[in-house]
Amino acid sequence: MAQQDAGHGVAGIVLAGGRSRRMGRDKAALDWDGEPMLARVVRVVGERCGPVFVVATEESAAYRSLYGSGGPEARWVTGETPGTGPLGGLAVGLSTAAEAGAEWAFVCATDMPLITPELIDELLRGVTPSTQAVIATDAQRDHPMAGVYRTDAAGVIADLTAGGERRMLAALDALTTHRVTVSNPEWLINVNAPEDLHRLHA
Repeated sequence: MAQQDAGHGVAGIVLAGGRSRRMGRDKAALDWDGEPMLARVVRVVGERCGPVFVVATEESAAYRSLYGSGGPEARWVTGETPGTGPLGGLAVGLSTAAEAGAEWAFVCATDMPLITPELIDELLRGVTPSTQAVIATDAQRDHPMAGVYRTDAAGVIADLTAGGERRMLAALDALTTHRVTVSNPEWLINVNAPEDLHRLHA
């Protein structure tokens, strides 16, 4: 995929349905430089992708606190099957993006406030005709929630969840996956607990 085509036919999917157990409060609504963390992530993703979808059930803390609150434009997708975790969110997000006409979708989580448009650019450069997923990796591990996925892979992911699978890494095994070592590993940092938030702000 040519670099100039990075914003064409690429939707954004932000997975925001987590329970934020380790944080103790809704991560999506956490203040990050004067705006909710989810709003920041949506805004950054929107610089390269469109439309941007936020996947979170109506029962989720993110939906209850931020839906209709104004912030960056995003389409909320609430059809995730409860209990299927981020893998279920990925399936419904990809399906919705496909219905919107996108061939590819950049997927990330709401708790990744350091992502930049350049992360999306680097992943898109890894796309080939046979690839179904291009995901970021660093020295420690793969990051399936920092990747671009072909939207027609939604059915494969849905089949995994229907069979009881909940691990995001299972998607990488089921798809033709290409791994990209990104130039800045900080883009991939997750904010999972209060100490993570404090360390990043410090």
